[in-house]
Amino acid sequence: MSPQTLQQNDFQGRDQGSHIGEKRYQCSVFSKSIKNEEELDHHQRTHTGEKPFSCSDCGKLFTQKSYLVKHRRIHTGLKPFSCSECSKCFYRKSDLVRHLRSHTGEKPFSCSECGKCYTQKSDLLQHQKTHTGEKPFSCSECEKHFSRKSYLVTHQRTHTGEKPYSCSQCGKCFSAKSSLNTHQRFHTGVKPFSCSECGKCFTQKSNLVIHQRIHTGKTISMFRMWEMV
Repeated sequence: MSPQTLQQNDFQGRDQGSHIGEKRYQCSVFSKSIKNEEELDHHQRTHTGEKPFSCSDCGKLFTQKSYLVKHRRIHTGLKPFSCSECSKCFYRKSDLVRHLRSHTGEKPFSCSECGKCYTQKSDLLQHQKTHTGEKPFSCSECEKHFSRKSYLVTHQRTHTGEKPYSCSQCGKCFSAKSSLNTHQRFHTGVKPFSCSECGKCFTQKSNLVIHQRIHTGKTISMFRMWEMV
């Protein structure tokens, strides 16, 4: 797919910021105007699927050299972007930008359905599936569907029996990292979930929710009461 060189007057109204007489390039698939041949090559790879840049360490392929450079930091350990608040370092500038929102509290991505806000666009997209009911990830073993791929991966371990997360204190293994985090609180004694009514603290949020029914007047089974002790 060779680029078709076009004159500036062919793009008047679309490329008002360009200089008169400047050569432009057009994608052979879409009528998109691109300012130079290098950018045209990058763009056309989105259509051809060509990935000419490969990682010498793991063989992963990339459409652009800049993507390969960023990827290589995983192998070298280079983290050139540091947080001015806590000195935490990151491979990519975009990761630093997202992290900084944990300090500023900024949540620029809001749901048009319920107004809930998020620090990352990916989290908003996942949340919106709760409104649409979309569950695009299905288990090949039991056909159960999930809204996130990570949920599917965790679920599939119920079939394989894989438990990749182990406790450094007692060696107990878990299929999900969140389960390991909850378990480790029994060793550390950390109880991060506190009742706003009486101040009682719990290792799990689910136990706090059950406890709060005491204040709201909702009934709780004796078995669940015993679990919360």
